[in-house]
Amino acid sequence: MFSLSKIETTEKVLGEEPSIAASARVSACELGRYTEVAEGACMEGSRLDDYSYVMERCDIIFADIGKFANIASEVRINPSNHPMDWVSQHHFLYRRRMYGLHAEDHAAFFNWRRRQRVHIGHDTWLGHRAIIMPGVRIGNGAVVGSSAVVTHDVPPYAIAVGVPARVLRSRFPETIWRAIEATGWYHWDHATLKERLQDFYDLRLFIERYAPAP
Repeated sequence: MFSLSKIETTEKVLGEEPSIAASARVSACELGRYTEVAEGACMEGSRLDDYSYVMERCDIIFADIGKFANIASEVRINPSNHPMDWVSQHHFLYRRRMYGLHAEDHAAFFNWRRRQRVHIGHDTWLGHRAIIMPGVRIGNGAVVGSSAVVTHDVPPYAIAVGVPARVLRSRFPETIWRAIEATGWYHWDHATLKERLQDFYDLRLFIERYAPAP
């Protein structure tokens, strides 16, 4: 057995430019400020808005991800659907060039897949190995449990778990989460976030200070 007196860590400071790990693959994507894509993650045709991060070995295609999204390792967003109404579901019918069957791939099929975009709201948390199926919308502030398979939309601030995922409960009563939403904090600039950082730890104080009067 080894005895370690100190664990070496490298402090990472994010900034205006996205941080993309060397082994990550990012293609045809838009990445915002203070964003991070970790080792082994793959992203294609997607948008990752400010302050959001994607952890190790995630696979994301055709998704719009809001600000402050927390995406744990090995999450799959928008896994590819196969054409179940054709005679065969196999790649050879749409990846035709790969099999030497046609000069071009099946453009209509790939356009259909692109139209089934997934939408992930602001301040969401997708747990380890969660799967978000094509066309699903995850509301602001929502939580998806580890290994959940989400086949239907998840409301704002809901906690969804299981296979298939179902809503377990809400993080807050509706009056509370609507007050949080009304502050619009997702869109505050960096200086404002820094100035008001301590207020985020006190829910009641935060709402009193920043939610508009009813």
